[in-house]
Amino acid sequence: MKWSLKIARLAGIDVFVHWTFLILLGWIIWSNLQSGQTLAESLMGVWFILALFACVVLHEFGHALMARRFGVGTKHITLLPIGGVASIEKIPEKPAEELWVALAGPAVNVLIAALIALGFWVSGKEGNWLELSQPIQGNNFLTGMLLVNITLVLFNMIPAFPMDGGRVLRALLAMKMGRAPATEWAARIGQLLAIAFVFLGALYNFWLIFIGLFIYLGASAEANYEATQSMLSGYRVRDVLMHQFTILHASNSIDYVVKLLLDGQEKEFLVEEDQQIAGSITRDDLIKGLQQFGKKEPLSHILNRQLLRLDLDMPLSDAYRKMTETNNKICPVYRGSDLVGVLNQENVMETIMVENALRDSARKV
Repeated sequence: MKWSLKIARLAGIDVFVHWTFLILLGWIIWSNLQSGQTLAESLMGVWFILALFACVVLHEFGHALMARRFGVGTKHITLLPIGGVASIEKIPEKPAEELWVALAGPAVNVLIAALIALGFWVSGKEGNWLELSQPIQGNNFLTGMLLVNITLVLFNMIPAFPMDGGRVLRALLAMKMGRAPATEWAARIGQLLAIAFVFLGALYNFWLIFIGLFIYLGASAEANYEATQSMLSGYRVRDVLMHQFTILHASNSIDYVVKLLLDGQEKEFLVEEDQQIAGSITRDDLIKGLQQFGKKEPLSHILNRQLLRLDLDMPLSDAYRKMTETNNKICPVYRGSDLVGVLNQENVMETIMVENALRDSARKV
């Protein structure tokens, strides 16, 4: 991943840490030293943050491994200063499966908290709750971890996207009304909660405003995504296939393609090399190529070779999701081994606009 460092591969899933996470650790050491703590005390704070994020990673693995049980893979897990993100290929469409996947993450934190509490009980010790106002040290480290995991469960179970609680709510509603209306209702509830957080934040705690904005944007994004998937659900790639398209050769110069771009309506092209489709080129690729290499450079030097090949009978919603994930603006479409057309993101967006207009018209009748 860009700007991220791979630190491990567990259960077949790569774990990355974003470079900004290192800034967080550096800031913790600096702020602790500025407050008068010793270097040893400051490093204990760093160990606590690392342990906290280890719990976050385990939380994300809970989602990933449960999704794997339902045949859904996870591309990677990334650690950010604000938490962890598991890049699951897709959310299971069956409500019961989505429910289990959503609950699996918080369940890991419940288990960690239970194990720490069990350790206190077996040892006859109690958590040093009153000492949590002091810097984290050996005597209150486990108490802090217990509180952190309880907090992670409570925060993630807020019934609003993008938290796990929002997906739990959507899954429960989908069992009664279907996925699209369930998403709409869950998003509305999330947005109402977000407004409440912003209001409370203005009165009591400024950080609640950021949480409210985070929830509101997450709920809106999930609603828009699901609306798009719903509109495309009745289509297959063959329904929006483009049969008229230009195939360039990798030896063509940038200048040659710029002339084609200015003279026609096409903004993306497939590129052939060694008698097979080797990649694609977009308007943005051409502009960057002109800036870096000049107009006489062959396309082979700026070609996007991360080509996504689509099948003619593939659901359009799956094709569009893969195109956006891989940032492919245009893709070749095959029937078996035969190239039969292309699909580009602009054409998919036009399909969404048409479908949206048809639905609006149906509501007015």
